Amino acid sequence: MPRSILGSLTCLLFSVVSCSDALAVDKVQLQPVLLQMIRDTAIHEELSLSSDQVGTVLGQLPEIDGPWFRARNLQPAEQTRVINELTDALRSRLADTLTPQQSNRLRQLERQALGTRMVLRQDVVDELDISDDQLSRFNEAAAKTETEAAAVQKEVFDGKIDNRAAGKRVEALQKEERTHMVATLNENQRAMLSKLTGKPFDFGKIKRMYPLAPELEDDGVTWIQGGPLTLSELRGKVVAVHFYAFQCINCQRNFPHYKAWHKDYEDDGLVVIGIQTPETPAERRLEKVSAAVKNDGFEFPTMLDAESSNWKAWHNTMWPTVYLIDKEGFLRRWWQGELNWNGTPGEQQMRDTIEILLAE
Repeated sequence: MPRSILGSLTCLLFSVVSCSDALAVDKVQLQPVLLQMIRDTAIHEELSLSSDQVGTVLGQLPEIDGPWFRARNLQPAEQTRVINELTDALRSRLADTLTPQQSNRLRQLERQALGTRMVLRQDVVDELDISDDQLSRFNEAAAKTETEAAAVQKEVFDGKIDNRAAGKRVEALQKEERTHMVATLNENQRAMLSKLTGKPFDFGKIKRMYPLAPELEDDGVTWIQGGPLTLSELRGKVVAVHFYAFQCINCQRNFPHYKAWHKDYEDDGLVVIGIQTPETPAERRLEKVSAAVKNDGFEFPTMLDAESSNWKAWHNTMWPTVYLIDKEGFLRRWWQGELNWNGTPGEQQMRDTIEILLAE
């Protein structure tokens, strides 16, 4: 049975359930693979989309991506509802754009991307005539993986294990789940899988899985230096947007990294943007924020987000948070908190991503 290539089927990636809410999973929500894959050039090429079709598909994304990105902070039940509605809306629109052959291939790719968990999709349940008992066992196996993987992720957060060790443990959990699910299918069901998935696709070619970055807001904003800017006018550039509060000690510990990125990569096409969203009364005062920008040695564009309009648009939950945006405006990676917290190599991971994006 095909394995998922879109990454770990746990909260270690852009899961539809946050790690904090996933420690006891009763029912698994499938990854939003259609939302993830439809934006990538490799998928467009696999579907043999024309340039007009690509333009139409990408034109659907702004309306979809905003609610999808904001949904990451909703409670699980509401999050699931929103993502399912967005997926259904996108699927309906794609039906008017794709040929029947393209639509069928896209369904095959969705199933491949889910790996063994495609047996939880209703269309696969119907095609394979999966029994209620089988479906219950599939859900139990997937929920067990999610719960145990969330516990592993908590150990990473607590500094008990590193990412490499966590990855090995999650991989073992996934292997156990796949073995269980394949064994639960009968011989005829296993024989039908190739028809449902079609020709194997190399998901390693996919680069874009995340939404378009929200546009920068100007309500209540004062640009201290380097602005005003919009993300749309920065297409063709790689952008690092970091939200901070100048009195926040965790933010301050990230400042040297942002300054180093600006120094090392500005000439290569990186634009660093600082967004100071106030947490304390002093952080609302323009003169204090401006003085801090100078004292902290920021030489890149920086704004005071006095009314938190950008904070709200991006649905942030903590200081600091930094986002990396590719040349087409898509989010590619982000980090909450100190980049090197408890020895985690966050700065190096972000730096590696910056170099990849600049080379694209």
